[in-house]
Amino acid sequence: MARLSEHENYMLMLKGEIPEYVPRSGPWNVGFTGLAPGPGGTENFIDPFGVPYVVSSHANNGALPQPDFFILDDIRKWRDIIKRPAILDEYDYEAAAKRALDDRDPELPKFGGGSIGNGYFQMLVAFMGFNNGLIACLEEPDEVKDLLNFILSINLEIGSKFIDLFRPDAYGMGDDIAHERAPFVSEEVFVDIFEPMWRATVKPYKEAGCYAQHHNCGNFTPFVKYIVDMGFNAWNPAEPCSDLEWVKQEFGRKIAIVGGFDGNGFVCWPQTTEEEVRAYVRERMDLLAPGGGYAFGGGIMGYPDRNEWVMDEFEKNRYSYY
Repeated sequence: MARLSEHENYMLMLKGEIPEYVPRSGPWNVGFTGLAPGPGGTENFIDPFGVPYVVSSHANNGALPQPDFFILDDIRKWRDIIKRPAILDEYDYEAAAKRALDDRDPELPKFGGGSIGNGYFQMLVAFMGFNNGLIACLEEPDEVKDLLNFILSINLEIGSKFIDLFRPDAYGMGDDIAHERAPFVSEEVFVDIFEPMWRATVKPYKEAGCYAQHHNCGNFTPFVKYIVDMGFNAWNPAEPCSDLEWVKQEFGRKIAIVGGFDGNGFVCWPQTTEEEVRAYVRERMDLLAPGGGYAFGGGIMGYPDRNEWVMDEFEKNRYSYY
């Protein structure tokens, strides 16, 4: 019979220790609610910089920048377009933190972080679109760095308040910079432009004694070594298009694999049976749970009812490995 709470068990994993049972990924974040509109609802919204986002029910109410609408068409003009959001100087951080802490479940890990929007790559392409953003990285890298350092300064400002007011167990940062086959940028561009932004962002949290978890979808394999070096303790959703077996062998429990489940593959096919879904859950757990450094996270896009099978099978097997 399990003795540790979900919180205690997950923290063992982040510490690089063997948990009592397989942890699960969960929506445990706390933050400055209302500081910036964002995913989580069903309404379209405009972010603090003026980028309109469209929420799609087909993506579990995820939000993406409105197609074919870019607020910045020339990276050299970013200073004229991208301004410090007024809400930063009007926001009651202490009251927001109190509300969030009062509402949270004290039995779950206290995850979160302070930022003004998505990750640095994601914000660049939200401002400019993928094509223009990638071209800017190649043609005007110094301008891209100046823009992202401006965003970084805001994130460090909010992050300092977050650390002081929330005292989080772990910091959560995301910046989706990869697709299913490979990262969107070369390793050279990543090291030159984005790696320093990530490193500077996580640094104060690590200095404050927080553990850290990084979010990146897609094939993130070439960049895993960098987040390990930055001090991240876990990575989600760690999709199987990345070489998860290599990551586990190369880094062991230095970086926990959170997820490891392909929610867009055959589990979404109309003809896939309940037993096939359950077998896939067992397969992923058998591959990634031994030796620790793993938390289960799985969801099926387009067939939310199948998630009941997923979680039921996970619960049946999570106590069998340690």
